Amino acid sequence: MNAQRAEEIASSPIMANVTYNGESIYIEHVDEQNGIATIHSLDEPNNKQSVSVTILEEQ
Repeated sequence: MNAQRAEEIASSPIMANVTYNGESIYIEHVDEQNGIATIHSLDEPNNKQSVSVTILEEQ
């Protein structure tokens, strides 16, 4: 995924099906300039992490 698409998903009121390492995640914030997304697992909303948008997959 690219940073622009990740930002579109994060800004949308409609939840998109996005995965990270095969796990469904929610994109909280995207730093488009650096290509980094702050995400959390749908099962663990308090477990936030920053990852490269290139490893996120839209289903």
